Amino acid sequence: TVLLFDPCRFIIKGGLAGAAVYVAYDQGLLGSGTQGAEALKKAQAALPPAIQEWTSYLGWEVRALPPTPKFDFSPSDSWNKGVQTVMSALSVAPARACEYTVEGWKYVKDLVK
Repeated sequence: TVLLFDPCRFIIKGGLAGAAVYVAYDQGLLGSGTQGAEALKKAQAALPPAIQEWTSYLGWEVRALPPTPKFDFSPSDSWNKGVQTVMSALSVAPARACEYTVEGWKYVKDLVK
């Protein structure tokens, strides 16, 4: 028989999703833009030692790791630009909808002629 709903699979996936959300919240990724920037800096500092530790644990020899890329990125600035873009689009939406409606009616009238 085919089982349409597997409760064990659902519980495992839900647990993993919940754990991922908890870790993101705990590390400050779901907070303000400055908290996200701090979390990114912590990750950049912790990544090379963690890779080195895992490669030595697995027995792989890594002579030199490339440096981590430097980001000139501010999550708060990007968030603010995104909000400004969305608000700008929403503010001109009624006028654009009227323009598009007029153009649509004009097109339909030309087709009917």
